[in-house]
Amino acid sequence: MMLLWEWLIGPFAEFAFMRRALVATLALAISAAPLGVFLTLRRMSLLGDALSHAVLPGVAIGFMLFGLSLPAMALGGVVAGLLVAAIAGVVSRATSLKEDASLAAIYLVALALGVTLISRQGSQLDLLHILFGSALGVDAPGLLLVASVASVSVIALAALYRGLVLETFDPVFLAASAGRKGSRPWIWQQSFLMLVVINLVAGFQTLGTLMAVGLMMLPAVSSRLWHDSLSAQLLNASAQAALAGVAGLLLSYHLDTPSGPTIIGCAGLLYGVSLLISPSGWLPQILKRPHRVG
Repeated sequence: MMLLWEWLIGPFAEFAFMRRALVATLALAISAAPLGVFLTLRRMSLLGDALSHAVLPGVAIGFMLFGLSLPAMALGGVVAGLLVAAIAGVVSRATSLKEDASLAAIYLVALALGVTLISRQGSQLDLLHILFGSALGVDAPGLLLVASVASVSVIALAALYRGLVLETFDPVFLAASAGRKGSRPWIWQQSFLMLVVINLVAGFQTLGTLMAVGLMMLPAVSSRLWHDSLSAQLLNASAQAALAGVAGLLLSYHLDTPSGPTIIGCAGLLYGVSLLISPSGWLPQILKRPHRVG
């Protein structure tokens, strides 16, 4: 019993930095994972990955001007993420390129620019911290940022829920309904992108700009293997993200591994388990196949 306490409860009971990391990770699990479910349903899974890289130049500029100032880097990241999404949309409308192709090209340029800026201004340690984060290094301002973003995100998602569901499953009906009421259907898309960007920015301190999208997408993809209903997928994604966060923090503490990659590794492990044993996974599909007799 004592060994179980030391492994599972002791680190959080004994150290304040572990408690801050736990709260930040759970807050991200509640707010980011449901957004990942909508990204997968809208066939925009790669958008989250692209935007997580696209925020880097803004974070770098904030770092260059104000040092390791979390508000400055967060503001720069939000502006950069929204700017890249807007530029990709303009390019796709003005040329024959699809939006995913233009977004991929622009985010790669943004990633290269951000790494170059940080490398010129800061040390190798600063670059690693921004790229991969440190959940165990979350301070009080960082925790306040994550908690604020999570609160705003959950409230906004609840308010936008009906419109997002309609846009995801029946965009024609939403456009017709919006036309009758005099509203603009693109507002749902832009509001949703804003929520994705601010959650990625909130996650960069704990998971880094390269890893923040992992807690958003891996549990979301995994949850689709377990449930058909949207509400169940949203709850399952948040639960898996929370479990991966807790397990990742504990493993990172006991094994002395980087916290961000360890958390994402745990999320990947849960995804692998889902691929095997979930109702839509490999093993149940094998068992459902009719067996030939004779």
